Amino acid sequence: MTSPNRPLKAVPVRHYGRWAAAAAVLALAYLYATTVLASPNLEPATIGRYLFKDYVLDGVRTTLLLTALSMAFGIAGGILLAVMRLSANPVLRVVAAAFVWFFRGTPLLVQIVFFGFLGALIPRLTITVPFTDLVVFDQPTNAVMIGIVPAVLALSFNEMAYAAEIVRAGILAVDPGQTEAAYALGMTPALSMRRIVLPQAMRVIAPPMGNEVITMLKSTSLVSVIAGRDLMTAVQTVYAENYKVIPLLCVAAIWYLALVSALSVLQYFIERRFGRGQRAVGGVR
Repeated sequence: MTSPNRPLKAVPVRHYGRWAAAAAVLALAYLYATTVLASPNLEPATIGRYLFKDYVLDGVRTTLLLTALSMAFGIAGGILLAVMRLSANPVLRVVAAAFVWFFRGTPLLVQIVFFGFLGALIPRLTITVPFTDLVVFDQPTNAVMIGIVPAVLALSFNEMAYAAEIVRAGILAVDPGQTEAAYALGMTPALSMRRIVLPQAMRVIAPPMGNEVITMLKSTSLVSVIAGRDLMTAVQTVYAENYKVIPLLCVAAIWYLALVSALSVLQYFIERRFGRGQRAVGGVR
């Protein structure tokens, strides 16, 4: 029988299963790494030779441009669609819901190819003043849908659908009392949304929107199917000539990993910026 005044000896729990799992994971990782590095088709010298070629760097710049433009248009359109979906007007709600349904329900690759060959469906793009014969814009579709234009349109429209749902979730997470208080102060619905609701919703919107930016960066590789001049198009053009597929794919992978890592760091600081108030409240508790 143990004396009540005698200190108890704490014996740590042995987690043998954890150590066994860690050893198995390390062994598999080592086996995979040695197998890949031992492949004669990897050709590290070829990777280093093409990593900073001018056309590869041009592809990187185009990839960043596609990401920036598509996210800018996507977020702006997503905010508009989210407000429309929350509107009391049934027409606005149905139109916004149909847009989100279509662009979330069809693959991004199909959308990119569709915009790339839009001229086959609509030969000319014509804009006229309603109820008049005044033509504001009239050009062949193939003359407009050149360069990165179809890629930006496809990526932007697709992003609008996802951004709309993210923004809508953020708006719904804000206490309705905040909007009522803004109205009591004499603010209009648009002003209260811009000054009161959206700034508070950013705490919920920022993390998934940061993930959307990273996803968009990687999704730009799909525009290679319409020769979108991005990073993937650049490496595909090269390995179609020299047949060094694996080294060139490694070049693309290295650049994508570097860009995603930089965006991840930026996302971390943005989330910390918008989460300051929440951490402060959590600290008081």
